[in-house]
Amino acid sequence: MTTPSSPHSEKQDSIASPDTFAARIDRLPVATRTHRRLAWLLGFFFLFDTFDLNTLAYTAPALRSEWGLSLGQISTATSVAFAGMFAGALVGGRLSDRYGRRPVLLGAALFYSVFSLLTAAAPNFGLLVAFRLLTGFGLQAMTGVLLVFVSEMFPRHLRGRYQAMLLAIGISGVPIAAFVSRLIVPSGAGAWRWVFVIGAVGLVGVVFAAKLVPETTRWLSLHGKGERALVLVGRLEAEAVEATGKELPPPAPQAPVPAGKVRDLFTTRNLKRTIVASVTMVMLILSLYGFNAWVPTLLVERGYTQQQALTIVTILAVASVPGALLAYPFVDRVERKTLIFVLAVVAAAGVLCFGLVEQNVVMVVAGFVFSMCQQAIVAVLYTYLPEIYPTPLRGVGSGIANGFGRIAGIVGAFIVSGVFSAFGFTAVFGYLAAATLLLGIVIVAAGERTTNRPLDEIAR
Repeated sequence: MTTPSSPHSEKQDSIASPDTFAARIDRLPVATRTHRRLAWLLGFFFLFDTFDLNTLAYTAPALRSEWGLSLGQISTATSVAFAGMFAGALVGGRLSDRYGRRPVLLGAALFYSVFSLLTAAAPNFGLLVAFRLLTGFGLQAMTGVLLVFVSEMFPRHLRGRYQAMLLAIGISGVPIAAFVSRLIVPSGAGAWRWVFVIGAVGLVGVVFAAKLVPETTRWLSLHGKGERALVLVGRLEAEAVEATGKELPPPAPQAPVPAGKVRDLFTTRNLKRTIVASVTMVMLILSLYGFNAWVPTLLVERGYTQQQALTIVTILAVASVPGALLAYPFVDRVERKTLIFVLAVVAAAGVLCFGLVEQNVVMVVAGFVFSMCQQAIVAVLYTYLPEIYPTPLRGVGSGIANGFGRIAGIVGAFIVSGVFSAFGFTAVFGYLAAATLLLGIVIVAAGERTTNRPLDEIAR
């Protein structure tokens, strides 16, 4: 069996040139044992991220009944989480560029888990809102680093598929949250608190991640820690050789890693990319969370019982996992922006149908199609966002786009409430269809080509 690396000259070049590490990772023909372990562990973090993010939507009817809250107050509680996410996206992204992906990932997971636990103990609406704000901060700081981590640690021909796989693991938190809420919430006054307790179990992942999650090779080499990056890349190469039984091909030449300071985000090229990514994320959040966060409450307002509404939502939530997996066969073969457009058209038709029909079966099928396509869009878009920025700006750049999306979540909660109050149930879903369609049009018209291209080539 041959060894993956050679001579001291390659070691010397690797330490001096961050792009050499990128080329050596991109030449790996398979995902290694380390890659697969990281995917499961990051997926675990993502699972409790999505679980916690949906807990308020599923407990909102019980909160309204128990505390006598208005729709406006539910909008406030939903919106503050997005305000926290906006701050978390910006701060987490910037910190990960300066201090590393790993410490921000672990710190943010610990942070949001603690505040999810405190939400469970909230004695009044005011403190619940404060704890949701801080939970949102930690959630988005962690999610942003997760996306960057996959883009930097997986070979270019696999990063889309593993991003989809990671999302599929994580998004299972949506049906789990729906099922747990349906099981627990109707059992009695105050039972909703246990849903938030379960959302804090992400703390367990921090213990394992502290031992198993390394810093990314790109960040290490860019910050003068080439020796550590060399050890990690060597291990990945050895595992790939062991898995395939074949010598690795020589690394393909890659463009040097471009330098970058925050002000470079406002150059013509990067500014256009940030605007396109931000508008796309705004439309995604308006449509996706406008649907997920409000369907339980809107169905109750339409005349369904709380239990009936949660049953329908649980069925729709099941669509999330196959939706993420729907992207898996295509995300590394079809140009990402084209794939997002096709999925957006189908999703818009599904959500419009959900609002127009009254037959339960047709409504559920239409909602299922919408949920599947939306989660497939999330998988592709989460792959796309970190790819369009250079390594020194990847965290903060994708954080800004994500942050604007979360700001849209603040406004979106009040838009849904306002549209429903003024125009009724069907109009809400016409608005969600329009936002979904606009998402696809913007990215297909002005987005970057990223599929199977080296990160630094895209950045240039």
